[in-house]
Amino acid sequence: MTAVTRAHGPAEPGLQGLPAGIVSRAVAAAVDALVVTALVLAIDLGIGAVAYLLLGPPFSPPDAGAWITFGWGAVVAVGYLAGNWAVSGRTVGDQLMGLRVTRRSGGRLRPGAATVRAVLWIAAPWGLLWVPVSRRRASVQDLVVGSCVVHDWYGRSRPPGHHGHR
Repeated sequence: MTAVTRAHGPAEPGLQGLPAGIVSRAVAAAVDALVVTALVLAIDLGIGAVAYLLLGPPFSPPDAGAWITFGWGAVVAVGYLAGNWAVSGRTVGDQLMGLRVTRRSGGRLRPGAATVRAVLWIAAPWGLLWVPVSRRRASVQDLVVGSCVVHDWYGRSRPPGHHGHR
């Protein structure tokens, strides 16, 4: 059976520890965009609630304008991505898709590298388009910081007893 027709998932260790492709990474990114949007909305509503409590009616979330909102959203996104990649190697989208962001050696990303990768991801998301061209399925962001995105359904790069090559 070819790799194109085989289905892989949590019960199928065939891809465990191998670099992830563009589809699973794009789906994870879309989920993360929804998470960041929800975070920004929750923060805005929280600011509105505090203003209401301190200043009185009417209740109104802040209206800072499109550029400030976009900038604030980018800051939240960088914090969300970098924090998750540095602490666990996974965002909510990565967890859903069974992915983990690591250093090429397989170790956890350092906070500085995670932050640079997050800034590059927000500034140039088109860098993901390099994944299908790259022999090691690396995005432009991965090439710059030396990271790798691997399939990891089991919470480690390979299932127990699996000693194949990456």
